[in-house]
Amino acid sequence: MDYHINFITSWLKDGSSHMADILTIYGIGGIGKTSLAKHIYGLYCHEFQRSSYIDDITRKCNGNFNGLLDLQEQLFNEISKTSSIRFHDVSIYTTRIENALARRRVFLVLDDITTLDQLDSLLGSKGFHPGSKVIIITKDSWLTESCALFKTNIKPNHAMHFLEGLDEIQSQQLLCSHAFRCNYPKAGYEEVSDNLVKYCQGHPLALKVLGKSLHNQDVAYWEGCIEGLMKETNSRINNVLRMSFDALPCNNDKELFKHIACFFVGIDKDVSETILNACDINTRSGITDLVDKCLLSIGLNNELKMHQLIQEMGRWEVRQESLDKPWKQSRLWCHEESFRVLKQKKGKGNVLGLALDMRMIEKEKLGASFELKTDAFSNMDNLMLLQLNYVHMNGSYENFPEELRGLCMHGFPLKSISLDLPMMNLVALDMSYSNIESFVGCDSNPRLDKRQKWDRSRLKDNKLLGSLKILNLSFCKQLRSLGEFEQLPTLERLIVRNCISLVEVCESIEKCVDLAFIDLSYCKKIEKLPRIISMLKSVKTMLLDGCSLGKSRIQIRDMDSLELCKGNNISINKRTYFSTFEGAIPSDLKFFAMSLPRTLVRLSLVNSNLFTESFPMDFSCLSMLKELYLDSNPFDSMPSCVRTLPILEILSMENCTKLELVECPPRTLRALLFDSDDLVNVKKVLFDPEMSPLELPFTLITVERWLYEIEGIVKVQEIVGVEEKVLHRLGWADLEFHNEKCVGSNSSSELGIQTMFYEFGIFSTMFEAEEIPSWFRHRSMGPSISFTIPSSSSPNNLLTGINFCSLHTEKPTDEWPLLPDDNPLPFPPIMTISNITKNRMWIYERHLEKIVENGKGWVLLSHWMFGMNEMDVGDYVTITVTLPFFKFVKECGVSLVYANGENNDEEDALGYYKSWNHIIGGDLSHFQTTTGQYILNYYRFFLPYIKLYPYHRKFITDGPDYQGQKKGSWFRALSQRNPGLIGSRREGKGESSTFHYSPESA
Repeated sequence: MDYHINFITSWLKDGSSHMADILTIYGIGGIGKTSLAKHIYGLYCHEFQRSSYIDDITRKCNGNFNGLLDLQEQLFNEISKTSSIRFHDVSIYTTRIENALARRRVFLVLDDITTLDQLDSLLGSKGFHPGSKVIIITKDSWLTESCALFKTNIKPNHAMHFLEGLDEIQSQQLLCSHAFRCNYPKAGYEEVSDNLVKYCQGHPLALKVLGKSLHNQDVAYWEGCIEGLMKETNSRINNVLRMSFDALPCNNDKELFKHIACFFVGIDKDVSETILNACDINTRSGITDLVDKCLLSIGLNNELKMHQLIQEMGRWEVRQESLDKPWKQSRLWCHEESFRVLKQKKGKGNVLGLALDMRMIEKEKLGASFELKTDAFSNMDNLMLLQLNYVHMNGSYENFPEELRGLCMHGFPLKSISLDLPMMNLVALDMSYSNIESFVGCDSNPRLDKRQKWDRSRLKDNKLLGSLKILNLSFCKQLRSLGEFEQLPTLERLIVRNCISLVEVCESIEKCVDLAFIDLSYCKKIEKLPRIISMLKSVKTMLLDGCSLGKSRIQIRDMDSLELCKGNNISINKRTYFSTFEGAIPSDLKFFAMSLPRTLVRLSLVNSNLFTESFPMDFSCLSMLKELYLDSNPFDSMPSCVRTLPILEILSMENCTKLELVECPPRTLRALLFDSDDLVNVKKVLFDPEMSPLELPFTLITVERWLYEIEGIVKVQEIVGVEEKVLHRLGWADLEFHNEKCVGSNSSSELGIQTMFYEFGIFSTMFEAEEIPSWFRHRSMGPSISFTIPSSSSPNNLLTGINFCSLHTEKPTDEWPLLPDDNPLPFPPIMTISNITKNRMWIYERHLEKIVENGKGWVLLSHWMFGMNEMDVGDYVTITVTLPFFKFVKECGVSLVYANGENNDEEDALGYYKSWNHIIGGDLSHFQTTTGQYILNYYRFFLPYIKLYPYHRKFITDGPDYQGQKKGSWFRALSQRNPGLIGSRREGKGESSTFHYSPESA
């Protein structure tokens, strides 16, 4: 695949066009188009202002009436990073997507496009921001240039790339990696593996699945497999996939596979397991077996995923049960077939599952009547899985099968659920988008009529929902109350998203002792949370997104406030109680945290209009909380109560556009999630000195900001505000622009602010000048300088740093190359220091700074701090500057900085800077290449790899282009090497020495 990766990388990096570029990757199904695109997306998505990967487009559109709307919503949210209301019109979303695409440089991947409607709805016709890149994955090469974008006057640039199968060597390696866990066949397997490679014709999916199926099998089994495949006349990929299905070890796994292929692709794994376990399917071992055989995978959101070809094979297996009589099949997933079977009342006891969504049917093909009768189910005694979305039924529901385990009835037209419906065995009930008003109702609900109260009485007597574990009533606009939870003793998941009329959840929820998941998101009218909810002992996840808690009317019912505090072991000084809490948070929310279950592991308060003052002072009552999501809220600093969470591991504050300060998140944190634009206003991010290793997101630190600090990564400050002792310690005390205490024409930014950058133990600044400072005595014309480190005039002086300076100017335009190199980067200057004697090299890609050069000379001044063993007397050192193709280095110079090793009475002005962990002399292991060099680029903090570009190859000739592809938590802002430095880290105090710089030649 290296050729394909290099081709697409070259296309992505080509900046010669001022327009958007579209690349169509096409080829047969299962050939690896998706895997290739995902790999490329993971490598380069961080280099764009916005990025989005929309996968499985055709299957999602074909399997869900609102599938295209869902994809539009996902795309719009990811490229705009705003939480918006849901629209139900494709054209409205298309317009919003067009506007968002025009504003920012984006990278989009649209995976599995099969129709022009999909392309036009997801891309529109107005074009993109210059520099945007779009990859379209399809089986049909003609689609792209037939869409609306190419019917405009200004057409985007378009390239096409055909993805062929693997060659024999690559095929052999892929097959063997799954069959033998190595890249070559075991002894005795050479011939059979060659035969299978030839049969698969370079098809990656076939090779992968086949290899998994043959793992740990003897040669005779392989030969039998080949013989069986050669007898089949169907397509070779289907033969391979069917063989892997036949090789499943037990009937349980085969039934599980068919259930998932027909009904559960895209469904949450935990929900699926709950339903399927109730159908007497062993999912614990079954799902593991299917994953091991590469027939199933688990998505990032815990959803079940299956390659489309594999899903089609699973459904083909079901069809073979009866090709021309679908009612004799065990599962019916085709909506038209399901409708006809029910209309003709042909369903029998062999049917285990049936799905029907009337919105998916072209009704003109079905005849005049679209209504069905409930007695169509009277003979389906074994039906366990039933979906009836937007179906109008006539008759009594008592004819429904009693064996139902999972029932989905979106768009149910009645105001209450019929109690004739046999529900004693139901474990999952989904009535989203329905007209029901209560489920089952609260005693305080005045809207219940006598009939409804009588129905409640019947429900109570019969306990018809005694097995129910999952209840989903989302988007039920008329739903006003939830109650009678004593009839749901086994309930584990309660989902009532976007129930805009819901005002009350009854106290009886305390009877749901197994309740583990509560979702009340966007139930904006809810006024009463039951006091007892805080005492539930099994609730692990609670989602309250979009509930406008910052100005909420939520009340904690029937419980004295002070008693509630006592019940949660929270002490309150009664004398200062009101002044403290009333002033800190809105009165309606002063006990909000205390009303939450103390067993919570995950809490989401996304888009809840929470300001800094909206939070309580203390979250310690949530002592088990590990995940907290505060995205899209208007607070300006990380709420202080977050620091009181003792075991928090994930903190998300994406799209918090007013966020300015993040100070000392819990030391247990392992993932801190931001969005790139969230950092526009952030001035400072500080960490606990004893923090756990942290995983940082794929975040671009934007260049539009000038003064900010992300501790341990980068610190940018106005140089006129830097303390004199720091500049003196750097040897910069004699700088002309500093002595004047003004910047004037020496401004390095559009804002007129002279800034000093600090990262990796390197200080740097840029200023306008026609020559380098006079105190640089050792100089060289051009971009490089070499020297041998001399001994100091005093034997007690220790070399602690090197000042390096270079003078840049632009080349005349007639000296620019006609065509830049394949990669015209770097845009920021790159400084490379190589200690030839010790065979050590540091390649520093300076943090990008936006400057106005106006064709004049610019000086880049840097100070490099070195550890005890990095530079010694007698070492031979070279320093080189690399610039973009349109600039050149006129002159450079070097000066050495020494410390008096005997004087330990004065504080070290650089103590705080030395306390950073990932600096020269500290932990740079994640920035080191396989050949030993260090590439100091801030992108590496956010990416799981080191990328070697062509300009690196000037210094690093060996090793792969991508190195160190390891994910996980490794970032630690402050060093554990010398705790004494950290004690007063924000004041810049620490250990002591007297420093001076050497103006003499190096």
